[in-house]
Amino acid sequence: MLREGFEIYKKTRKKNDQLFNHYFMRVLAGYVVAALSRTPATPNQITIVNLVLFLVATAMLVALPSYEGGLLAILVLELSYLLDCADGMLARHKGLASKAGHHFDFFTDETKAAALVVGVGLRLYVNGGAGPTWSGGPGFGAWPRDWFLFATIGAVFVISAAVSMTKFLRHPDIAGRAETVEAYYETVSTGGGVSLMSRVAAQIFTFLRFLNHYPSHIFIFALLDRFDVFLLVYVSINALYLAKGWLGLLIRFARS
Repeated sequence: MLREGFEIYKKTRKKNDQLFNHYFMRVLAGYVVAALSRTPATPNQITIVNLVLFLVATAMLVALPSYEGGLLAILVLELSYLLDCADGMLARHKGLASKAGHHFDFFTDETKAAALVVGVGLRLYVNGGAGPTWSGGPGFGAWPRDWFLFATIGAVFVISAAVSMTKFLRHPDIAGRAETVEAYYETVSTGGGVSLMSRVAAQIFTFLRFLNHYPSHIFIFALLDRFDVFLLVYVSINALYLAKGWLGLLIRFARS
């Protein structure tokens, strides 16, 4: 079982993946896939389960406003993300990857992003600030409680607009290329050797994506009880992505 799980990990991990995934989460997911491959479970069913778990986690952020409740909620969130890694790996392992499954997975991921900012924002509102033990101090200072209601509305707008931007830019008529099912089977072993410059650029891009990849670091903010900083960083990065996307679109479509 242990050997099988690690072999599945090596054969189904994604190309240019997050460091958190590459060295930790997909390793664990390999063993989950080894167990799931012995059952009738389909990748789409695993996607549905991980979405339900994620929504439970965001509800827990609000319903359990204590420090311990926040840690428990993030634990459930990370369990959901483990299954999120496993569904695609299971699809590649069983040869079931499809365009429909890929788009369904993308849809649930972006649904989770919106749910997360709602859960974190309302948690901060319920707690009256950064956390249950927050009473002012260094850093960003004490946030006004009502501010988080407006922050949550703004965060949902930014995340929703960023999702729409991504879907628009990926459309074949805009991207200039159609998605293929073969692309969903790309793993780290796909392709030949690449130059040192390409490898360095890929590592830099991976690090930058890490900043927007909340499963890689949200547990740190939970441990520090600073969900307010997480919300600020996460929304700011998405706002920068949105601004960059709009700048490119304006340059492209506003030309005479």
